Amino acid sequence: MTGVVGIVLVSHSAQVAASVADLARGLAGAGDAVPVAAAGGTADGDLGTSSELVARAAHEVDRGAGVAVLVDIGSAVLTVKTLLAEGDELPEGTRLVDAPFVEGAVAAMVTAAAGADLDAVETAAAEAYDYRKV
Repeated sequence: MTGVVGIVLVSHSAQVAASVADLARGLAGAGDAVPVAAAGGTADGDLGTSSELVARAAHEVDRGAGVAVLVDIGSAVLTVKTLLAEGDELPEGTRLVDAPFVEGAVAAMVTAAAGADLDAVETAAAEAYDYRKV
């Protein structure tokens, strides 16, 4: 694969997904170098998840190096798992990443900005579970 890893942030809230994308983009200092898209809420703006929004976001950020999808809770996980199982809705190389939503998004952005591949982006995001705060 060539290109840069794209990142999709799936939340039950459009505002949460967009805010985490903005935070990760700002902290990573990557500017527009790493494609990131928020897929939050339903198509009509309510709380929930939308497979259509997730699929659209994944295609939007796909640059040929894979797409890391981070999710918040519950149906966001199930929605992405269903899309992956269907096999034709998401770009090839799309992966659900088991990571904390905020810290994982920042780690994924920083790692992708450094030119890392999808495996390294996934590992960095997952390692955010180990970030100690006290």
